[in-house]
Amino acid sequence: MPRYFTLAEAESLLPRVEGAMRDALRLYATHAECESKLQEALSRIAMLGGAMVNRTEIGELRERRDSSATAVNEALQQIHGSGCQVKDLRTGLVDFPTLYRGKEVLLCWRFGEKGIHFWHGLEEGFRGRKAIDQDFLDNHRGDRLN
Repeated sequence: MPRYFTLAEAESLLPRVEGAMRDALRLYATHAECESKLQEALSRIAMLGGAMVNRTEIGELRERRDSSATAVNEALQQIHGSGCQVKDLRTGLVDFPTLYRGKEVLLCWRFGEKGIHFWHGLEEGFRGRKAIDQDFLDNHRGDRLN
């Protein structure tokens, strides 16, 4: 069962979520770079028939790739552990479940934004984001008593 946030509760988590997302994005970039270099090296090995294999380089790339993947997962678990939902790691998109007029919707934040200014329905996704207005503020709630 998801945790439901008020806007204030979600925004109070942003410093922690933003820090974890910053780490995850940096580690994801490291993982992608290592994976790309590893694939290039393996293609080179295949083209050369296995001659002149630098086993140390391959081992180091695999180690960096695997350790960065583990660290990305740890950063994502930190975010998920607080009740948030990472929707797109590449863009740093995070949703916070909330209730609006008794229906589950999502407060929507993307890495780099200065606060949470949008929400959308469960089926609408990022393209369906709507600005948080006074009606939304007056009619949304979390699951904790304030």
